[in-house]
Amino acid sequence: MSKSIKLLAMLSVVAGLSACAQQEEEEYVVVDPEPISIEPVYTGKYK
Repeated sequence: MSKSIKLLAMLSVVAGLSACAQQEEEEYVVVDPEPISIEPVYTGKYK
């Protein structure tokens, strides 16, 4: 194999290893949703 192919292969391996090593876990926040509407309350027949 020529030197340029070996150099290209070595650089691609180093780039792949560095890309895998820098992965961080993403932080996420779970927020409870607010109710959209309030349920009606019984107030009497004609109110």
